[in-house]
Amino acid sequence: MRAATAVLAAALIPILLSSQNHVVEVGAFSTRTQTSIQPQGGYSITPTKTTTILRASNDSSNNNNNNIDKGFNLLEVASKVVPQGNIVKLAKFGWKFVWLRFMTELAPRDKSTGDYARPVYGFGKKIELDANSEFPAQPGRYHLYLGNPCPWCHRVKLVVNLLNLEPIMSGVTTLVDNPEKASRGGWIFGDNSQKGKQPQTFFDLRELYDFLEPGYTGRCTAPLLVDWKTQQIVSNESKDIVRMLPLLAKCNEEEDDTASMVALDRSKLDASTLETIDETNDWMYTQINNGVYRCGFATSQSAYETASKDVKEGLDRLEIILSKQDFVSHPTLFTESDLMLLPTMLRYDGVYGPLFRAGGVNIRLECEYPHVFEWMKRCWKLEGVPESIDLSDACESYYKQLFPLNPGGKVPSPPVTAQTLHLV
Repeated sequence: MRAATAVLAAALIPILLSSQNHVVEVGAFSTRTQTSIQPQGGYSITPTKTTTILRASNDSSNNNNNNIDKGFNLLEVASKVVPQGNIVKLAKFGWKFVWLRFMTELAPRDKSTGDYARPVYGFGKKIELDANSEFPAQPGRYHLYLGNPCPWCHRVKLVVNLLNLEPIMSGVTTLVDNPEKASRGGWIFGDNSQKGKQPQTFFDLRELYDFLEPGYTGRCTAPLLVDWKTQQIVSNESKDIVRMLPLLAKCNEEEDDTASMVALDRSKLDASTLETIDETNDWMYTQINNGVYRCGFATSQSAYETASKDVKEGLDRLEIILSKQDFVSHPTLFTESDLMLLPTMLRYDGVYGPLFRAGGVNIRLECEYPHVFEWMKRCWKLEGVPESIDLSDACESYYKQLFPLNPGGKVPSPPVTAQTLHLV
């Protein structure tokens, strides 16, 4: 931190201290100095003349100003020491320097383009139907750790709710988003979140990762699927978890084999539908699911414009598809594609449009994409979907925790709910 401060100071001093005469006024007194940059690279401030000036004061005006917070009052006082333009350059340089460092910590970027590059820390394991596999599909064995604000966690929670899997899980723990208390990442355990077959309690997700994978140095992310029988992490990749969980539904004695519009078990779908799902998932991820994050976490104008264009084109493409059928990858069935898309769309009007500027700040789905909006309402009516998310908490988390994007921490009011989104 000290090294960064020294670099910042070395860059800023020449901006502020260009060679010229300055007049500094403090109260009723004025001091004239000359500041010059030395050939050796240093600088000096030399008094050239000191004049005491008595100024008439307006007591009434001063009293009124006593109740006004002017910050450092730079534009009224310091601008007489250095030109206002230098103060603006200093503020921009310092602010962007700090902002870029925080943004890069929050969201790693491509050094050449400024484009957001999502890290991958996959564990590459999977649940299988084979009873002799390392992780067989068995009831009461697997535990999920999820966070309400996270769209990737929301995907997993949707599978649990839609397929009624919670009774056959070891447990489903809802984590609390609090990066100020977390030792790494943002997730901590709440007072009532220690459930299931955990052998001990944990303060945050890092402690859980360290317990299961000693020496682990990656990011401690959710969703997280854990096998407490072998005390191993199965996966922390949402796409893989979404495809594993329907296998557990086969362990559910109450599994309903009757006709349903929810079709998440890939083994029950024909090859053509599976091909459509895979193709759709690929472009939706690039243009929409990850596209909104590429907008919000872009650190250059060109990276943002490329990502925003992708989002807009993705939404246009969805609008055409949903103008012809009820769901994304099948005319009448809610499939994996709908499940992958829904968490992003439920957060779009509240977060990704206004805060991330994804696709432009003037988009509201109900107005600009009526068929996408009707699809959202259709999905919201499915049993288990409204209970899969606390919309207000999810949207507020972005405004409160992503402080490089919202330094003041202001949260939109009224809060985002199913009612304000006109889903009900």
